[in-house]
Amino acid sequence: MSESTSFVLVAVLLGLGTFLIRFSFILIVDKVTFPEAVVRMLRFIPASVLPAIIVPAVLLHGTDGGPVGLARPVAALVAVLVAWKTRSILVTILSGMGVLWLLRVVL
Repeated sequence: MSESTSFVLVAVLLGLGTFLIRFSFILIVDKVTFPEAVVRMLRFIPASVLPAIIVPAVLLHGTDGGPVGLARPVAALVAVLVAWKTRSILVTILSGMGVLWLLRVVL
């Protein structure tokens, strides 16, 4: 078996395995009733995953040209304040990206 054939085979098997794992949860949800404590805990997953994704991207990104990478935290703070005031995803994204681009040009 050539190297490219084995690579394709491994990629297809991994993709199939990932699909089956994710699809199994869709099938299980209708057949299993979770205890109330589990349902309450599951509600907190998005609130805990989102900061775990965003905080490292904001604080640990080392490519900003400004002093100590100040552009990303300031833009994130502006986006949080705009989101809190407007409750609009589009306005939040536009304001955060606008401030980030502006600070990258200025700093």
